[in-house]
Amino acid sequence: MEHNAQGGPNVMVWGGIGLNQSLGPVFFNNLGPGRGNGITAQRYIDQILQPHVVPFFQARRNCVLQQDNARPHTARVTQAFLQHNNIDIMAWPALSPDLNPIEHFWDKLQRKVNQLRPGPRTAAELRQALINAWCNIPRDAINRLIHSMRRRCQAVINVHGGHTPY
Repeated sequence: MEHNAQGGPNVMVWGGIGLNQSLGPVFFNNLGPGRGNGITAQRYIDQILQPHVVPFFQARRNCVLQQDNARPHTARVTQAFLQHNNIDIMAWPALSPDLNPIEHFWDKLQRKVNQLRPGPRTAAELRQALINAWCNIPRDAINRLIHSMRRRCQAVINVHGGHTPY
């Protein structure tokens, strides 16, 4: 079992949020000993995009995928896969995590899990705690995060790309 720096369990998780909808949490499958735990573009396609994102987007119209600029997201193979599956991608500036609503969602999720006493001691317990916390973040809280994006973008513009209170 992997442990984080604080000695607790560690899992790799992906998720997406949208107005009145969410996708996740999705846990990455462990590749096994000696295979490494880095997320490659192909692993991202095989474990996230193909089984989860493509069906989600096929069932909805007028959706745009917002990702950060992590290497698996920007890799040519990933971009080609998304284009082939008719998934529109929002252009996203580098080094702007304070603008992305999901970053605030991850923070809420982490705070809920960190409040658990006793905390999760195994990866399975952590996965279950994340699922429970995910399901208990109110939909209106997610919608408020998304609706605040214009205000957060304006705050960055107002400080010429500097730090904001978000």
